[in-house]
Amino acid sequence: MNGADTSFILIATALVLFMTLPGLALFYGGLVRARNVLSVFMQCFSIACLMSILWLAFGYAIAFGGKGPFWGGLSKVFLRGVTADSLTGTLPEVLFFAFQMTFAIITPALIVGAYVERIGFTFVLIFSGLWMLVCYAPVAHWIWGGGFLSDGGIFGTLGVRDFAGGIVVHETAGLAALILVVILGPRRKTNIPPHNPGMVMVGAAMLWVGWFGFNGGSALAATGQAAMAITVTHLSAAAASLSWAIWERVKFGRSSLVGTVTGTIAGLATITPVSGYVAPVEALILGAIAGVLCQEAVLLIKNKLKVDDTLDVFAVHGLGGILGTLMVAVFGYGSYVAQLGSLAIVGLWTVGVTLVLIYLVKAIVPMRVTPEAEETGLDLSWHGERAYDLTS
Repeated sequence: MNGADTSFILIATALVLFMTLPGLALFYGGLVRARNVLSVFMQCFSIACLMSILWLAFGYAIAFGGKGPFWGGLSKVFLRGVTADSLTGTLPEVLFFAFQMTFAIITPALIVGAYVERIGFTFVLIFSGLWMLVCYAPVAHWIWGGGFLSDGGIFGTLGVRDFAGGIVVHETAGLAALILVVILGPRRKTNIPPHNPGMVMVGAAMLWVGWFGFNGGSALAATGQAAMAITVTHLSAAAASLSWAIWERVKFGRSSLVGTVTGTIAGLATITPVSGYVAPVEALILGAIAGVLCQEAVLLIKNKLKVDDTLDVFAVHGLGGILGTLMVAVFGYGSYVAQLGSLAIVGLWTVGVTLVLIYLVKAIVPMRVTPEAEETGLDLSWHGERAYDLTS
């Protein structure tokens, strides 16, 4: 065990959990109507609790329990055989387990932003739990756990390069979100602005800080690569924030706070798969592209395609992760065959698994709340509470 590496990943683990609780919850909560903010908090918080238990039970074993091509097996269910002295590289294995658990938490939590304000809470929990085990955990194994998309797999010596989750986290969450909302349908009222832009900014700032653990920690050691990953993560976020604001000003005559911080998240998602490889100038280029491209995707999906991806999960996370994954090859740090092939394989798997799980869970519990519950707001109709003594 290396003490410096262990200390670094302990901090990184806390930072990645901080991204979901409270960062993502506040970011999403501020974007919805006041009558739904607590439901968003409840969804994010409950997903974090449920994924933690499922990751211990089966998720970690599936993703990192062994070196098979498709899954890790079940030898490490409930951390069987893992002690405080067990090592993964230079780290205690239980710390590696905990670090990866925070990724398994935030990935299904990202999907929340697509279906807020109209989905049943019971459906959310059952779907999210099954999706993490059947979709996320196998993909994590394929790419990070020595599976068939990694080095020595179907693409030869040089497998896919996904440093911190452009495919594993952002592509899977983005595609699942898009499929869910197409089947779920739009909200009854879709043109209501965010109820608390200040809360959105605070949540985005927490995500920005937490992302240092997300990308820097993915080096799994306190090294120069980790330091560079943190640096380029910050620069990409800064560039994307400004490019989004500038492009918004060009198109609409104003730069909004909500738009600017959405650009921040786009820059963070896009740098994720390439953060362990690129130099600072490349990060600036990538962030600047992401701020414009993801904004155009938001407008296309909502205005042209009329898909109510409420908080733009696919346009920001899905497209951002896909763009960053492709840029690994464009910048010369990976092969086009491996990057494109892995995007296609994981995309097909995600679409298929998500569709099956949606219809399976729908057969057990209702997917959508009643029109009356949606009008009242999910805070009162589902949780019996309200955040404010106001209406919006």
